[in-house]
Amino acid sequence: MKSFADQLNSDHSAASSMPLPPLVQQLLQEAVAVYSQANRAEAILWSAQAMYPECLPVYFALYKFYFYKGRLHDAERATRLGLAAASRQAGFDVNWHRLTITTADWSDTLGPQHFYLFSLKALAFICLRLDRRSESQAILSKLAQIDPGDSVGASVIRDLVAGSEN
Repeated sequence: MKSFADQLNSDHSAASSMPLPPLVQQLLQEAVAVYSQANRAEAILWSAQAMYPECLPVYFALYKFYFYKGRLHDAERATRLGLAAASRQAGFDVNWHRLTITTADWSDTLGPQHFYLFSLKALAFICLRLDRRSESQAILSKLAQIDPGDSVGASVIRDLVAGSEN
């Protein structure tokens, strides 16, 4: 499993293609540096969010931080905040139940809609880990509808769900 630092620096995340204000970049690096001091790292991440509430990579950092700390309910909260910010930026309803293939150009991997898809996949995984299998499956079904090309790799989570049922 990748570390928190590896995840933040990954070129494979939906957040990695988004520009970061220099101060956010600095704060994320500080949070990584003090990761073992959970309270301090958490405070730094929330400071970044307060200063730049529309900076989507901050939400990615928050939900990955909480996930790696085993704080799944906090990871879910951060993920939902990221979904809300991404939907505002992309101009569509935050409620994933209402989304269709025509709601947005889901193939645009550089826009906030891609971050939304990526974060929705994260939410499906968090729900699975919280033993909310039916909610996870519903999210994954929606992702299959609106991201038929599987640009965010939701099929990996679908395979985990299928494997856990056997």
